[in-house]
Amino acid sequence: QLQLVESGGGLVQPGGSLRLSCAVIGSTLDYYHIGWFRQTPGLAREGISSISAGGRKTVYGDSVKGRFTISRDNAKNTVYLQMDSLTPEDTAVYSCAAGPQGAFTVDDMNPTHYIFWGQGTQVTVSS
Repeated sequence: QLQLVESGGGLVQPGGSLRLSCAVIGSTLDYYHIGWFRQTPGLAREGISSISAGGRKTVYGDSVKGRFTISRDNAKNTVYLQMDSLTPEDTAVYSCAAGPQGAFTVDDMNPTHYIFWGQGTQVTVSS
């Protein structure tokens, strides 16, 4: 059973930065695509970034392209989401998730492909 633990959320001013971490416990990153998603009340969950099981490919949603960067540290079995130039519209609960690499392509950020989820971490962008 895979466990994912997010950390790094918090309150930040507009224009600021945060780095979220997703620690993966129970398997190596080599077997799973890892995605970052966010959700605000009343809206559908949005896929914002993903990284392939081998780490060679990264994908970004249009709303975060150029501002967010996904990366991974194999030694720590952890995936990061560096978030820069944050705006109030980025306020949401951010969750990471893992999906088996053979089941879908990393370009497809449909959350139904991801079967293991973290508990989420709140990001609030406000002055």
